[in-house]
Amino acid sequence: MAVYTDVAPAELEAFLSGYDIGTLTSFHGIAEGVENSNFLVQTTTGSFILTLYEKRVKREDLPFFVGLMQHLAARGLSCPEPVAARSGAILAEVAGRPAAMVTFLPGVSVRRPTAHHCAELGRGLAQLHLAGADFPLRRANALSVAGWRPLFEAAGAAADTVAPGLSETVAAELAVLETGWPQDLPSGVIHADLFPDNAFFLDDALSGIIDFYFACTDFLAYDVAICLNAWCFEADGAYNVTKGRALLAGYEAVRPLSEPEKAALPRLARGAALRFLLTRLVDWLNVPEGALVRPKDPLEYLKKLRFHQAVERAQDYGLAA
Repeated sequence: MAVYTDVAPAELEAFLSGYDIGTLTSFHGIAEGVENSNFLVQTTTGSFILTLYEKRVKREDLPFFVGLMQHLAARGLSCPEPVAARSGAILAEVAGRPAAMVTFLPGVSVRRPTAHHCAELGRGLAQLHLAGADFPLRRANALSVAGWRPLFEAAGAAADTVAPGLSETVAAELAVLETGWPQDLPSGVIHADLFPDNAFFLDDALSGIIDFYFACTDFLAYDVAICLNAWCFEADGAYNVTKGRALLAGYEAVRPLSEPEKAALPRLARGAALRFLLTRLVDWLNVPEGALVRPKDPLEYLKKLRFHQAVERAQDYGLAA
């Protein structure tokens, strides 16, 4: 259950009075997501999503997030669009939390993506990258290579309580990636968290991309690597090259990868696997007492990391020669 902060009906009605979106008819918390509190709000004019930004989201980053959604929506990408209050403000405060109201996107996320879904996702990711090319704001990726060692240090020796030898495995991988991380690749806005639960489909067509609260400025191909990790592995940890081929072909149909990006893809995929292993590991070891959010298994990404360590060329992911 991803509702950390409750909102009273009277408080919500007072908040909505500052918008031209009708009057409240119903609302309820949304279980999906782990970072913020989200509510589906029904009014006399339609459906909206109210997001309350919790403590892990920095207030100073909010203009980047909401500005990016406005920018992408204006360029035709199907994503939530912030709704302005009558005052013109996009950001507000509800229940002591920074908050924003955004449009509701129809569609459902898929639990078991097919190769077709992966192809749709690849095209959508490339469209996002092109649409964000002229976004004027920048936000450093705090969860790129420079941020991994602090996460590892936060886990400390407790890593070995999750899996014997995990600390040594991570230390060795950090040493490799910190000295051999790619440089000077095409950069721009990336989603950085485009998992299947952050993409909606209608009749098997991609209908929208949501949850831009890890979005930042980084290598575009790193976003591709994150998606290969998130979309193209099976439940048993095996990489599905058919899905990988579909995702990469979909992406390249819109934005072809450069030769340096292709050469860097195996290293970027290793880094993406380590990033999610580490953030999941820290969350796994630091579950607050009484928490309703169940942390995700870090060992899923240890299996993925081991696969990437054996990959030597991008074609092993299904990239066309």
